[in-house]
Amino acid sequence: MKRLILLLIYLICVVGVWASSPLKIAVITDTHYLSSALSIGGPALEAYQNATGRNVADLHAVFDDVLTDIEREQTDILLICGDITNHGERRSHLDFIGKIRPLQKKGMRVFVIPGNHDIAVPDAKAYIGNAATVTESITPDEFAQLYASFGYASALKRDPASLSYLAEINEHTWLLCFDTNRYREHTTSSITSGRIHPETLQWAFRILDEAKQKGITVLGMMHHGLVEHMPYQAVFFGDYLVDGWQDAAQQLADRGLKVVFTGHFHSNDVSSFTSSAGNTLYDVETASLSQYPFAYRFVELHQDRLSIDTRFIDSIPGKPFLQKEYKSKFEKLSRRVAANRLKQIGFPLPQETLDALTELLVKMAVVHAAGDEKTDAEMTKAVETLQHILGGENAGIESFQMDFPPADNRLDIAL
Repeated sequence: MKRLILLLIYLICVVGVWASSPLKIAVITDTHYLSSALSIGGPALEAYQNATGRNVADLHAVFDDVLTDIEREQTDILLICGDITNHGERRSHLDFIGKIRPLQKKGMRVFVIPGNHDIAVPDAKAYIGNAATVTESITPDEFAQLYASFGYASALKRDPASLSYLAEINEHTWLLCFDTNRYREHTTSSITSGRIHPETLQWAFRILDEAKQKGITVLGMMHHGLVEHMPYQAVFFGDYLVDGWQDAAQQLADRGLKVVFTGHFHSNDVSSFTSSAGNTLYDVETASLSQYPFAYRFVELHQDRLSIDTRFIDSIPGKPFLQKEYKSKFEKLSRRVAANRLKQIGFPLPQETLDALTELLVKMAVVHAAGDEKTDAEMTKAVETLQHILGGENAGIESFQMDFPPADNRLDIAL
């Protein structure tokens, strides 16, 4: 009898330890995967790579390294926050699924949500030979069919108004996946901006109310940002937030959504929003695997918190200085984007001021992309130059808030 009691105590302890073991979740986004069958060496591919700063072979090597690491870590769940493909090519979707399928076969659960580059893209292209040619994209229904085993087939609930769905992570946690894209409005190209359809928002409210009654924690996932991640993001880069983000964040926070995983802005940042009622929602944005800084996340889900860690791909075979090369490419791309944005906004400013503001936005974008922004000599100079041009007393870099709390790359979030 004594031995039996000791055995029971031992089993209770073992079961207790097992039950409290955290789930390991990996998060990737914005892979912009372009199938090798659609990107064969020649003038068309060279022109595409020069315009985007993306070398297709490099990105495939990065993606392979990330998947190898995710498998090596014995990850339980993989979240993919959209912009899976380059421009929605059917072939790219099929090949991407082929890369992920081996992880599923080894027991990993995978949940996806589409991005603005994934569905009904009119200008999906193949880069073969002398000129790019149009290739087949996919419909919303086809997306759900192709990715049936990536969340849609096992969904607890499906939203009739979009490709949003609810999945079960475990008996205490749900994953609410929002489709924030506007693919039904596409005409000549994909639409960058996003929104949560009113019917989808009401559908989500009902789920959050039910979860609160049952004592279930709800985590979210969407492609577009739900919360601002940098000063004046809504002014300069509003297309990277859902329309009416403040109202949506306020209502979702008050209904009980605590954390949402996002992508789209190609930056590694965590930002928080506290509603007027005092409820806080965290937007955990993960950077792209198609450009600097090649970041992905591991999240441990405990009973009372999320522990988040970030990893970066620093090198691939044949390119030991991958980060340095792609950081330079990212800076050039950011300069072009910032100049175009300022032109579109149409600020009536002297060219000298516009140039200084452009350089500041470029420096902000580069440090913001990798998270946990730290000022350097170039950033300090950019801020001080703009302050000097605008006149008045030079307040210095300390007067300029670059990063919203909390930390970006390694942190715990209480649930």
